[in-house]
Amino acid sequence: MAQSISKEKEPQAGNSGPRIQLVVFRLGEEEYALSIDQIKEVVLTPNVARIPQTPDHIKGVANIRGNVLAILDLEKKFGIKSTDESLPKYTLVLESQEASVGILVRKVPNTLSIGEHDIDTASSVVLSSEAEEQAIRGIVKSGERMIILIDALAMLSRRETQEVAKSL
Repeated sequence: MAQSISKEKEPQAGNSGPRIQLVVFRLGEEEYALSIDQIKEVVLTPNVARIPQTPDHIKGVANIRGNVLAILDLEKKFGIKSTDESLPKYTLVLESQEASVGILVRKVPNTLSIGEHDIDTASSVVLSSEAEEQAIRGIVKSGERMIILIDALAMLSRRETQEVAKSL
């Protein structure tokens, strides 16, 4: 599968520092990003089997390369109204020691390379809970774009991680 690569200006002298690779996607009308380190792969969304008595944002489970994964809809989890009514076409497969999950996205995500200095963490004053504070790592400034950088695995509460594990 081909991915579009967004190229950013190289850091200027004095601003050089570690670079971070992000995968950028849209939820509703806003752009969101995950660290590429959290993403194992991007696949076409397979058939999803709904699991009874799970929250609405857990769409069900799917078999991805022989592994059964819980599939999450972040638009539902965040209460975002979708601007695109088509079915989600791609799944970002995330993997950690606690859980492996798939996140639905409607369009092919893009990659973006940024410097650590491009992440504004001071905007955490708008967050209302400690869980949100752990899930939202900051706002990425890239030209005129503002991208919400999230930690997808941190956003899953302990209870949700247990629900995901039970559904498998």
